[in-house]
Amino acid sequence: MSFVPPGTGWPDDPATLSTPVATTPAEVADLAAHSPSIGELTARQSVCRACPRLVAWREEVADVKRRAYQNETYWGRPIAGWGDDDPKVLIVGLAPAAHGGNRTGRIFTGDRSGDWLFASLYRTGLAAQPTSVHAGDGQRLIGARMVAAVRCAPPANKPTPQERDTCFPWLLQELRSVRPRVVVALGGFAWQAIWPALKAAGYGLPSPRPAFGHGVEVPLTPPTPADGETTLIGCYHPSQQNTFTGRVTEAMLDAIFTRAAGL
Repeated sequence: MSFVPPGTGWPDDPATLSTPVATTPAEVADLAAHSPSIGELTARQSVCRACPRLVAWREEVADVKRRAYQNETYWGRPIAGWGDDDPKVLIVGLAPAAHGGNRTGRIFTGDRSGDWLFASLYRTGLAAQPTSVHAGDGQRLIGARMVAAVRCAPPANKPTPQERDTCFPWLLQELRSVRPRVVVALGGFAWQAIWPALKAAGYGLPSPRPAFGHGVEVPLTPPTPADGETTLIGCYHPSQQNTFTGRVTEAMLDAIFTRAAGL
């Protein structure tokens, strides 16, 4: 089998054999909207099969594997939101990497981008360890949570608009459930993806939409006054292209997450 079946002992697997599986966009919307808890929401995310191209790709990658990981079992399923169930900071990315999260079972884990991200989160007090190598390695987030706009690893790291829209209810319901004080968008795609989710969740947004940029801050009107002030912050993605060229440095990442923690 080219993926880890739910309930078979993978560390931190949120799903069981009885977790309902979405196989169409309509089922995604229904299962997301009627998830009774954040735990059940993440469980349902982790077994979704609503996008045939993404299902085929993530499972092919898990079956063929990269040479360096030939002796490892790949997760091969969607990567659910992970971290604090009541976070003040929500970190939003594009999608898991084929040999990163799709292998390790945890978002932003197992590739160079994740190495940079978790090291910065640790330095700024938002993570318990400086590294994240695999689900169940003892890592935990402190007052923070991570989600991806698209939960499955896409070919060439490029989900289609239809795949993004199919996955949207998972993102929306997670945002509604956790009510963060700060949202950090990693990269322009995440910036574009979180905007309609914020609107659908009831946040008041400025018009026109501010352009994405590193350190750009947008104050948001929360759905209710009790939610308190909310801020959206843009952050360049710590991709190898950005870190190798110096477009993103450790100091730049630390500044973003220090600011997020301060807010």
